Amino acid sequence: ATPLSPQAVHAAILRHQFLIVRAKELRCGPAQSRRFYREHAGRFFYRRLVEFMASGPMWAYILAHENAVPLWRSLMGPTKVFRARYSDPDSIRGAYGLTDTRNATHGSDSPTSASREIAFFFPEFDEQRWYEQDEPRLRRGQVFYSPEERVHCVLRAEEAEVT
Repeated sequence: ATPLSPQAVHAAILRHQFLIVRAKELRCGPAQSRRFYREHAGRFFYRRLVEFMASGPMWAYILAHENAVPLWRSLMGPTKVFRARYSDPDSIRGAYGLTDTRNATHGSDSPTSASREIAFFFPEFDEQRWYEQDEPRLRRGQVFYSPEERVHCVLRAEEAEVT
């Protein structure tokens, strides 16, 4: 199997026209990984999930798109890598997944989960403020992609008038 390429996943995010609200590389230790997957504690795959999450660096993203949750889940492909390779070979898991617990990517299963997971990985991010201030500008297309920062930046009112 091909090792996961963060660049390829990042390119897929952009290609599918998600807006990258925040992105950062980070490492989660075993305690943080156990906390993230606590809802699965006691399940047969829990230990493997925690070990994989704690095994090295990862990229965490906040993505925006109309219907972001189902679109991201579709782009990820099925959880089971064997099925993903067969039915969705161009999905992230179909292309880069190794096993069902090392399937290359994670995605929130609902807006509620997304809010909880955003707070976990981006405690400094004020989701309510983002919805009030930045999201309306994103909808109007007042945005540009910054390759240096690896995120989409919102044009402020004064910048939007110039363009």
